[in-house]
Amino acid sequence: MNNYLEHNNLKNLKEDKEIERKIQLILRVGKVLMESGADTNRIVRNMKRVGVFMKIPERRLQIHITFTTIMVNINTGDKSITNFQKCYRHGVDMTAISGISKLSWRAIEQDYSLYEFEKELRFICLRKRYYKKPLVMISAGLACGGFSLLFGGDFWAFIYTSICAMIGYWTRMKCNLLKFNPYASIAISAFVATICAYFIHFMPTNTPWHPLIACSLFIVPGVPLINAIDDLVDNYITAGMTRAINTLLMIGSMTFGIAFAIKLCVVQDFTSLSISSNSFLVCAVAASVAAIGFATIFNMPPRLLIVVACGAIISVGVRNFLMLDYDCSQATASLAGAVIVSLLSLKAVHIVHAPSHVLTIPSVIPLIPGVFMYRLLFSIINLENVDNMSYHHVLNNGVNTTLILLAIAVGVAIPNIFFRNYINKLKEDKLMFLVRTKSKRA
Repeated sequence: MNNYLEHNNLKNLKEDKEIERKIQLILRVGKVLMESGADTNRIVRNMKRVGVFMKIPERRLQIHITFTTIMVNINTGDKSITNFQKCYRHGVDMTAISGISKLSWRAIEQDYSLYEFEKELRFICLRKRYYKKPLVMISAGLACGGFSLLFGGDFWAFIYTSICAMIGYWTRMKCNLLKFNPYASIAISAFVATICAYFIHFMPTNTPWHPLIACSLFIVPGVPLINAIDDLVDNYITAGMTRAINTLLMIGSMTFGIAFAIKLCVVQDFTSLSISSNSFLVCAVAASVAAIGFATIFNMPPRLLIVVACGAIISVGVRNFLMLDYDCSQATASLAGAVIVSLLSLKAVHIVHAPSHVLTIPSVIPLIPGVFMYRLLFSIINLENVDNMSYHHVLNNGVNTTLILLAIAVGVAIPNIFFRNYINKLKEDKLMFLVRTKSKRA
């Protein structure tokens, strides 16, 4: 009798250890995705796919996700085991998101063991970024220079903007290295970039104020904003609201840094200056430079850089075409550009084998309304000097900025809004086919 009980206890202990190991691997997958900038729906989908690979029935796997905590529960029938994982660092790593997605499919297709899965997951976690920090700093600068061209700046404005943005990005890297509060790092880097742009505007150029408008745009939290909209649309309300608040804090920190620099330098109101657009060719080059710059910051695989450059040219081209030829508002035109790129990405994912958001987000970044954002900021800073007639312009700038940002985010989320069930059905069918094939091989 004692031998029988001891045997059962050892068997139960072994089963518990295996379940714990599976939970830890599923949690690690979720943590990598959350800390790499994936939306919640993608995180849950990948974690459940890993659960299928581990032969865990979906009805027995429960997942709860917030912005900072991931919880996994496995119910075996006899017992229920729950574990948590905290997510402390939030950045953007498109290579990790793509790598996890491919690994989850490959593990099922090739019938990985837990050891093989853990080994490849560890490789994804420890893999060095594709781009060294100096190259990322240069790319961030060139991305902001691209924005200055999109706003109508000349070649010298592009050079000056790039230099100021590089200095600002270098400052942010140093602040992060010193483990400053992330919002303080944003404010300090925005302040430094704006101060540099103010002094550099005395240099020879026909568009001296464009560097001041574009030099801090490498901070704009495009990925958190788009993820917040995605989460809210997918009914992940807690995670979506947390992401939205984080986005507002980042924008507020950036605003504080710029505003402090403007006040310190006593910058005169120049936002009423005419902001004209460059030729289609210059805008196409500028959009591709901006998209590639942000793709580098997001650690996108080099093979996809040309893809996002083409996506940026399409999104900006559609926006400019609708604004200039059909007199559409910038919000409507930006929505159309983002929607077209999002729909094209649904087809492109099967060609380049990368998740749709990896392709879409850098492609729509050049649509960001830097001029309206700066006009709104300047109006708020000088609100005490605004008369009754000018309140209309302040409100107009605020509404335009908000509508354009929401239009871009909603445009990226269009596939989730209208085609989510269809896309999920296709992926579920593929998953079931692989499971059946795997069962037959066994």
